[in-house]
Amino acid sequence: MPINRNALIRYKTLDNCLRNKYRKWTLEDLIDACSEALYEYEGIDKGVSRRTVQMDLQLMRSDKLGYNAPIVVKEKKYYSYDDPDYSITNIPLTDQDLGTLSEVVQILKQFKGFSHFEEIGGMVNRLEDKIYTSKTQSTSVIDFEKNERLAGLHHLDTLYQAIIKKQVIDLDYQSFKAKESRVYKFHPYLLKEYRNRWFILRVAEGVKVHLTLALDRIKDIRHNHLLTYRENNKFDPNTFFGNVLGVTKNAGQKAEHVIFWVDTKNAPYVITKPIHSSQIVLREHEHGVVFQIKVIINFELERELLGFGDFLEVISPKGLRNRIANRMRNSLAYYEEEG
Repeated sequence: MPINRNALIRYKTLDNCLRNKYRKWTLEDLIDACSEALYEYEGIDKGVSRRTVQMDLQLMRSDKLGYNAPIVVKEKKYYSYDDPDYSITNIPLTDQDLGTLSEVVQILKQFKGFSHFEEIGGMVNRLEDKIYTSKTQSTSVIDFEKNERLAGLHHLDTLYQAIIKKQVIDLDYQSFKAKESRVYKFHPYLLKEYRNRWFILRVAEGVKVHLTLALDRIKDIRHNHLLTYRENNKFDPNTFFGNVLGVTKNAGQKAEHVIFWVDTKNAPYVITKPIHSSQIVLREHEHGVVFQIKVIINFELERELLGFGDFLEVISPKGLRNRIANRMRNSLAYYEEEG
């Protein structure tokens, strides 16, 4: 059954709403969400009718689209999925979907090798592998790094659209340390992936500093039509993150030279997979290799260095060396405790 673009936008919007367990959705709420989505994506300012959304929910429940969505109504008022792990995005691809994807792959492969499209190589390989395994019902021949239980990925498209359309959003966010969520009036600039986890970079209303938030801690996103998007034409992600390992960078923080030693056995791993693009070899001797990188000193850097255990020694700066040493002593104390 062919699906037009507007209907697909409504289905995806309803899916995002019904997956959001932090909010109760009435039929009126779903109608408003669909109307807003069509306005944001297609510029359609005519609201979605009650009957249209009711029919959408009925179709999603049925097998006509292959969704068989477990949509339930609780307290005779609130709509949700009976299965909290369900999403229409998880259903198997149809033959029509596979055919369309195959055509897309063939087009993308024509651009592989061009300098402006260097980053699409991995994407094309992922698509080819997905199509192959779906068509042949066989196991994957490429095992990419992934985290199938990663939360927050359903926010990616909403945030992406907000960035390219320069829209302010109200974002409910709860850090791991906070007991309750708080609302940020958010001017989003950049989506960034680090170690298979996604982050959004933004400037909050009333402040000038950048803040990076993890998508897996976002509870809800709403468009704010009252505020004007604050552009930052001076922001360059390559410059901003060029001296950063990970995503953490405080305002005014300067990069420092970090010098560390790696033993002979493990040095080849660091040479072939540098910790940072600024990495150089200062000297080599029979017991190991001394490296230097120029980076912002942050939590991600410390975690990376600690991951080498006793194979690596931080030589300078002194403050970083002392923190690493203290962390290793604290770790050793756990193992030395009796019981």
